[in-house]
Amino acid sequence: MIDFFLSQYKSASLLQITLEFLAFVFGILSVFYAKKENILVYPTGLISTVITVYLLFQASYFGDMTMNFYYSLMSIYGWYKWSSTARKPELVITRTTAREKKLGIVLFFMTIGITYLVYKFFHYPLEIPNYIDIFVSGIFFTGMWYMALKKIENWTLWIIGDIIAVPLFAYRGLGMLSLQYLIFTILAVLAYLEWKKILNNNLQK
Repeated sequence: MIDFFLSQYKSASLLQITLEFLAFVFGILSVFYAKKENILVYPTGLISTVITVYLLFQASYFGDMTMNFYYSLMSIYGWYKWSSTARKPELVITRTTAREKKLGIVLFFMTIGITYLVYKFFHYPLEIPNYIDIFVSGIFFTGMWYMALKKIENWTLWIIGDIIAVPLFAYRGLGMLSLQYLIFTILAVLAYLEWKKILNNNLQK
């Protein structure tokens, strides 16, 4: 497995390796802070997604690139939502309402549609990995929105998307990002369990 990951970087530039490593580190930090319900989830995540936008643009993965750009914008939105407690009631972990579930479904399909149009705009030939990319983009973007609202269901979506993303990035030759999403999967499971404990404690108060 080590040889598999290392072989993908034989022709990579030092800049690409460095940037991918930084995206890896800040991405892990972001999920760690999300697990702890710490607002640092957003600045660390923002650094990771901005770097990833550049890397995916260089690799011509325009669907993923566009979604990471959207993730950057959603990080700014989430940062605002989590830090605006001085002007409104504190944002606490809750479950999605029926209305939020419906909006999440709309956002999922809207994201899929936009990602598909991005591929078409760049005249990129669509193959099976690209359709998987489009599907995962819908999952992740909806998860980002739920996280900004501190909805526990965001972790369910992250777990599903991460599991799919691990082999997807490995297939594309982005071994470090594949390993990152493997770690994301483990952290997302732990985060779900921690948020569920917090949610149950809040309900008992």
